[in-house]
Formats: sequence, C-alpha cells, structure tokens
Amino acid sequence: MTRRSHAGSHRMGKMGQQQPQQQQPMQSMTRQRGNVSHGAKGLQRSLVASRQCLRRTQCMASSHSRGTVLIRCHLHASSPPSSPSTGSLRSPSSSLLPRGDYLAPSRGVAMSASSSGEGVKESESELSTLCHRLNPSMTVGMTDLASELKRNGMDDMISLSVGEPDFQTPERIANAGVQAILNGHTKYSPNAGLLSLRERIASKLRRENGIGEIVDPAQVVVTNGAKQAIAQTLLALCSEGDEVLVPSPFWVSYPEMAKVAGADAKILNTKIDENFLLTEQTLEASLTEQSKVLILCSPSNPTGSVYSREQYQALAKVVLKHPRLMVISDEIYEHIYYTNADSGADANVCSFASCGVDGIGERTITVNGFSKAFAMTGWRVGYLAAPNKRIASAAAKIQSQLTSGASSMAQLAACEALRDFDSKQDTGVSFASGGGEEVQAMVEEFKRRRDYACQRLGEIGGANMPGMPGKGNKNHSNHSKPDGAFYLFPEVKQWMETKECATSEDLCMKMLREIGVATVPGSAFGQENCIRLSYANSMDNLEKAFEKIQTWLNE
Repeated sequence: MTRRSHAGSHRMGKMGQQQPQQQQPMQSMTRQRGNVSHGAKGLQRSLVASRQCLRRTQCMASSHSRGTVLIRCHLHASSPPSSPSTGSLRSPSSSLLPRGDYLAPSRGVAMSASSSGEGVKESESELSTLCHRLNPSMTVGMTDLASELKRNGMDDMISLSVGEPDFQTPERIANAGVQAILNGHTKYSPNAGLLSLRERIASKLRRENGIGEIVDPAQVVVTNGAKQAIAQTLLALCSEGDEVLVPSPFWVSYPEMAKVAGADAKILNTKIDENFLLTEQTLEASLTEQSKVLILCSPSNPTGSVYSREQYQALAKVVLKHPRLMVISDEIYEHIYYTNADSGADANVCSFASCGVDGIGERTITVNGFSKAFAMTGWRVGYLAAPNKRIASAAAKIQSQLTSGASSMAQLAACEALRDFDSKQDTGVSFASGGGEEVQAMVEEFKRRRDYACQRLGEIGGANMPGMPGKGNKNHSNHSKPDGAFYLFPEVKQWMETKECATSEDLCMKMLREIGVATVPGSAFGQENCIRLSYANSMDNLEKAFEKIQTWLNE
C-alpha cells in the first residue's frame, strides 16, 4: 500500500478557517461513476423506488425510571405522491433532489384500528405481524439511496453513510479464496463451519483475546456475517417477554433483532459527555427479573467509543449479580483501534469476556468476524463463540434451519486471514498485534482520516463531539476523537437550527438533496440530535464533502 501526494485547500467561511494541505490515502476502492443521463423522468423513477426502501419509522416510547425507555415500534409506510413532483430538477452541483420532504409524509400502520380509524393497508394485509413490527435499516437505506442517485447521473455525490472499509481485501486472503474455488471447494460446508476455521478462531480468541473459556472448536459457530451471529444468539437465548438491554446510541439492528426473537428491546440512555458509554449505575438501575441479554459493542457503531478494561470490569460486576443475565459482546471493530496505533500499548483494552472479573467469561458470547478489520464485507463470514457447547449447539441448530453453513471458499479465505493461529500452542500472539501488518496499515490510514475529519468539524463549528466539554467547542482535545471504528457521531443541534430542520432525518435528507452528501440521521441509532458520518472514504472525497458542508452551512 503506497501513498501518493495530493494538495487540497479549503475556502475560508464565517464558520471556518483555512485548512492546510493533505495527502491522498494509501489505497481506495475504485469508484464507478454512473453513465445514466440526468433526465427528470429517470431520476424520478429512482426516487419513487427509493421511497419504498426508505419508509419512515416512528417509535412510540414510554418513559421508564432511571434513564431507560422500553420501545414499541410501529411501521410507518411512506405514502408515495399522487403525482410526480412538478419541481424542476437542478444540476447535481446545486440541488440533487426535488424540493420538499424526500421521504413522503408517513401515516401510521397500526396492528389494530387507530383513533383515526386507520388500520393496515389492504395491499399489505397479507404480510405478517412481525413484518409490520420491524423497521427498515436506515443505514442500508441511505447507502443504497446514495448509490442509486449516483448511478442515475449525480456524479458529484459523496457518501459518508457507508459502514465498510474502502480498501480491497488483502491480496493473500483474496488469493486463498480464488485458490479454494480452483481446487474445487465449492460444495456445502459443515453447518457450524469448517473445522479448520473454527480451530483457528478458538486459538485466536485464547491467544489474542485471552478468553480461556473457549477451549473447544465446538463452542464456535461460523455464520454468514456477524449480523447473523448476533441474531442467532438472541434467538437461542430469548423467549417472549424477555428484555434485551441495548445502550443508546446503538447499531440499528439490535432492537429489531430482539423483536425477531420475541423479546422486548429496553433502551439504556447514555450521555454524550461520557462518550455515550454505558455506566454501571445505569445498568444496575435498569435491570429487572425479565432482563435476559445485554448487548455491548466496542469499538462502537455509531460513535467509535471504546470501553476501557476498568469500565468493562465495573459492568461485569453488575452482570454477575443477576444470574440469568447473559452478555453479547460485539467486537466486529476489534482491531480498528487507534490507541494501539498511537502507542502500541493494549493494557487498558480487552474483550469483555477477558476483562479480569472471575466468572464473566461464562456469561459472555463473543461475536466477531472478518468484514471490518480484514476488509472482507462481501465475503460474509462472521462467528460467535459461546462459553459452553450448549449455547453454541442451539445457535447452530437455528442456523441449520435458516441458511446452513457459510460459503466454503469464503471460509477458506478467512482461514488465511487467521494463518497466525494455526498452531495448537496458546502462546505467541497478543491483542497488541492488532490483526497483523496489513490490518494495521489500514488502521493507520483510518486514523489519518479521523484526525482530518475531526479537525474539519472543529473548523466548521456547531458540532459537539462525544466526550468534548462544551457545545460546539472548536478546541478539540484528544478525548473528542473517537478511539475506534471509522465513524464520527457529533451532536449537530446548531446545524439543525441553521438549516431550519426539526429532526436529524430532515437535516440528512436536506444535505443529500442540496449538496449531494449522504449521512445517516442519529434518530436511526436512538439519538435524535446527532448524525453519523463515516470516514471510510478517500481523503479526496472527505475534503470535498467537508468543503460542501462548510459552504452549505455558511449560505
């Protein structure tokens, strides 16, 4: 991976300062530009289709004591306009979408007649109750929408909504997948995964993560991505009436997965000045007899915040007081951790199962995968590691009736990613290895982009980063920079006021429509006044995107 020089500059605005020159990233994915003509009819067709994908959702929240809310979500379907928009379409550089709400005003689709007498639309009456209860993924929707608009001729569209590395899969791993195909490994794999891969995963978790409870590959289930691992774990553990505790802000799929499992998602509020991290006090106050699963994610999507060993230990002690409470530790962003890149030290970072509290490993299901750290999002390989064979077997049984085993050739590529763990000896590699040289080269570039993006937010003003004292303070400290993942999650109340937007969704859609920058509203993650920006994009695109945002806010 090599660097190539690039000079970029920024205009000075009333909210900003001049930005010094920056360099282009080491490596970025090839971005295809759409060849479709920018005609009004073609674009309108894509917008109508996108409205169907991005159906507006609304959560009815009932407040509970001690900073928690129990959410009951009802699907709200967007009503497409009775006739195409009559507004003229401007050039991509001025206005990308017709004026007005991009997501059409929604109306309730209740499971029983509402006060207005409105019920399930006749055209949707054949759909299940569960389907009506589920909300569509806003992150997927915004990413798909940005891609669709770009394919239809909006060549200056820049997406800061995507949640995947923009790097290619390391060559040796890709070659292993190709070789697997050439060698005829194109048949079904064992349901729980190839034994060779499960052995390496178990070895990795013991040697790199220090999780001593994973002593047998039978405790590991290889899945079609980490998302499936979380869903199957919830299905294996939860029954109707159980509570799944989800700290907010949360990855958009956690509450929906709880619904699929028949459980209730109980949202635990966190504070922006505490980096949106769950505290032991909030957890203790939120637990009831129905509490069954706590989901933790570190580094966090959407905030990039990272739990320290001491913070994990405090939470673990609370968990152990409640005999039926289990923990799902989502560690998919495990190696995208910037303190390692800064100092090479890892003494304060760990897996939840190995945080140093006796007995917590027996309560923890660790979920991980290859998508983020190894840039293997399209390969679809994840895994869960359970503290006993009973839980692993239950998750595997569910998988056998849904998808069966993950792709054979993808699993062999994953074996290559974990080639350092083919030894039976549980020594020689530690968490500080950071996934190896290839992963750390990507992390170094992500860190450079993170620093640049935080600097630009400070120059633009009006954005309050988690952990940073003061609203919209331009004097960023180290604590204002996320420690992991590749997201920023600033509070942007001032931006919303400046652009006269009532919600974060309104702000994101207006930004998309008027300047062609795609972001994700904080409401999708349980925090209304925030937005998520992904810096998993080239430095050139980041420069252009922040220049657009600054100019737009200064209009």
